[in-house]
Amino acid sequence: MIGRITTDRAQPDTTVLGPGDDSAIVAAADGRVVACTDVLVEGVHFRLDWSTPEQIGRKAAAANLADVAAMGAVPTSLLVGLACPSATPAAALEQIADGLWAEASAVGAGLVGGDLTSGPVLVVSVTALGSLQGREPVLRSGARPGDRVAVCGRLGWSAAGLAVLGRGFRSPAALVNAHRLPEPPYAEGPAAALAGATAMIDVSDGLLADLGHVARASTVTVRLRSRAFTVAPRLAEIGSALGLDPLRWILTGGEDHALVATFPAETGPPGGWTEVGVVEAPDDGGPAVTVDGRPYDGDAGWSHFAG
Repeated sequence: MIGRITTDRAQPDTTVLGPGDDSAIVAAADGRVVACTDVLVEGVHFRLDWSTPEQIGRKAAAANLADVAAMGAVPTSLLVGLACPSATPAAALEQIADGLWAEASAVGAGLVGGDLTSGPVLVVSVTALGSLQGREPVLRSGARPGDRVAVCGRLGWSAAGLAVLGRGFRSPAALVNAHRLPEPPYAEGPAAALAGATAMIDVSDGLLADLGHVARASTVTVRLRSRAFTVAPRLAEIGSALGLDPLRWILTGGEDHALVATFPAETGPPGGWTEVGVVEAPDDGGPAVTVDGRPYDGDAGWSHFAG
């Protein structure tokens, strides 16, 4: 099976030695390697009756590749650990691999190794490696009072698609597919770094939740303006049909893997980014994220261990 997944696959120049030995070898011309891992579990992060195996593979890769981009780095390689029930069809595993390879290839990265074992449910664990190409990393801890807050990429689409699927529907396809297959703006991470971004994170758990990480790491308060967010007509239509506020999807929905960053006031964000707020010094209550000057009424995003 491993041979069927890895044979005759094109590798980028950064892959010195790909699958086949005890370890892979990846070039690190910068002298530093950006590394991250995400785990997707069947029934928690995806459902096989909602997504194809290929979409699951692409989604697993995207979650990690977006983390690399959020550091201002360029992805180079993926390592994949896969567990599945023994009755899982070989074709499904090959399709997951196809998805992983497709998403990696889209950013010039390669799948250089991994492991395959049996388990009670399907689990896909992906480790992504990346290169800073001589740049300094963009951390969560760099935001400063006076910085501007900006986003790049879709927000709320995956959450809306999940709401549609959860009610037994399969359309509108644009929203459902946004949940099945995110479209992170990978190239905008390094572009933001070159533009002087002071802090950055990808939106995996929800904009408010992820900006909360930035606020705490930077010891600042992030103040968002709700009017700065454009509600796409499709989101508004589905929100109305389901009796839900689409702005809640935008502010708290996860898995779009958009990027949110802070930029110096004097330069602001580069083209393609939307300015949505400012960074201020924290008040006596400590670091926080507010919407229109107030704490948000409701959950800030996905909680991995809730209930």
